Amino acid sequence: MGQTPAASAAKSTNAVPHLRRVLTLWDLILYGIVLIMPIAPVPLFGVAQKLSQGHAVTTILLAMVAMTLTAFSYGRMAALYPAAGSAYTYVGRGLNPHLGFLAGWAMFLDYLLVPLLCTIYGALTVHRLVPQIPYAVWAALFAGAMTVVNLRGIRATVNTNLVLLVVMSTVIIAFMVLAVRMLFHQQGWPGLFSTAPFYDPSKFHLASIATGTSLAALTYGGFDGVTTLAEDVENPRRNVLLATVFVCLFTGIFGGLQIYLAQRVWPDFTTFPEVETAFMDVTRLVAGAWLFHAVAGILILASLGAGLSAQAGVSRLLFGMGRDNVLPRRVFAYLDPKRNTPTYSILLVGLFAFLGALRLNYERTAELINFGAFLAFMGVNASVIRQFYFRNGSRDKRLLWDALTPALGFLFCLIIWLSLPTPAKVMGALWFLVGIAYDAVKTRGFRTAPAMVDFSES
Repeated sequence: MGQTPAASAAKSTNAVPHLRRVLTLWDLILYGIVLIMPIAPVPLFGVAQKLSQGHAVTTILLAMVAMTLTAFSYGRMAALYPAAGSAYTYVGRGLNPHLGFLAGWAMFLDYLLVPLLCTIYGALTVHRLVPQIPYAVWAALFAGAMTVVNLRGIRATVNTNLVLLVVMSTVIIAFMVLAVRMLFHQQGWPGLFSTAPFYDPSKFHLASIATGTSLAALTYGGFDGVTTLAEDVENPRRNVLLATVFVCLFTGIFGGLQIYLAQRVWPDFTTFPEVETAFMDVTRLVAGAWLFHAVAGILILASLGAGLSAQAGVSRLLFGMGRDNVLPRRVFAYLDPKRNTPTYSILLVGLFAFLGALRLNYERTAELINFGAFLAFMGVNASVIRQFYFRNGSRDKRLLWDALTPALGFLFCLIIWLSLPTPAKVMGALWFLVGIAYDAVKTRGFRTAPAMVDFSES
């Protein structure tokens, strides 16, 4: 018996599920703030102070300019390709599929390194509290804890992250209030308002500022995650762009204020007991041991939470690459029959995080993450120029928004990328040579379509 047209239409509609657009602009902004976390610049404070010769807040704000311009480009590409949500797809469609693969290869490097970065900083923070136990033991425990939890199939949820967001915000606002009180009590208004954190002529060097900015950009890591919800948000052409830009501005201003106060409390960056955990020493000076331990606690929780999510994400990405024969299927496509988790991938990422924590420090790992990230950012900015300025009809071209704005984003990202230290460039270049060789082999000398990397798995 034949189906009625209405029945056929209903069947067709049911066969292709669509996400409902239920998220508002503010939902999207909150999601972005949760992803980045309000204490994002805290782990970078001491290292950024050292690299910039005491101008950490300046580097945070300079990085904000580059990231805001890039966020604008991400928002425009997300509106054009609302189901994509990654630099990999934007560059592949806007420029060239093989360049898109290399953007994905850069993202893959970042995915691998984030669990490592979290392991390093978490272990360093705990080691400050319990120095009697060697750092290597803490690194093993930290990487092991993340691995065990992920092997059990437990993942951090948005609700958990929201609770963590509230706790972090409470502690960091308490620091800011107490720092203002301390500075005003000791020095009056001159203690609160000073240009020294932004510009100290005796220590201001463009090369140092550029190097510091190349690290400070890590503050904004994860802002592009907002674009992954392009299918769920109301009016994505407007709201995704506004949300990504607002999240970058909020992070830069709120985070910059934290760093400014920390610089005013402890202006001499050469006297930090431990440069990687310098912010903790600032909080001890502001309010004593209780704030020192409170900040240490939120830093440990933040590192563990971010590490758990990052390890789970990259493990799923490796599983997807194994399933699609981008990587050996037998190892990477294996799923535990009971818990349905990519066991081998999780174990490999955990082992990589532990061994990497023994070989790399926080600064070098962060720089290597930014090596791949800023290449991808430059690709997205270039994609906007080609997609909107050169491909659009002459009536639709807008020089300011379609060419100059993304060109400025590209230029700022290029300057930051060029300012990365040589070791990060060398290691990053080796990674890209492997990616280029792999793509060449898979595509028979770039004659066929490149291997697909499904970042939706992560």
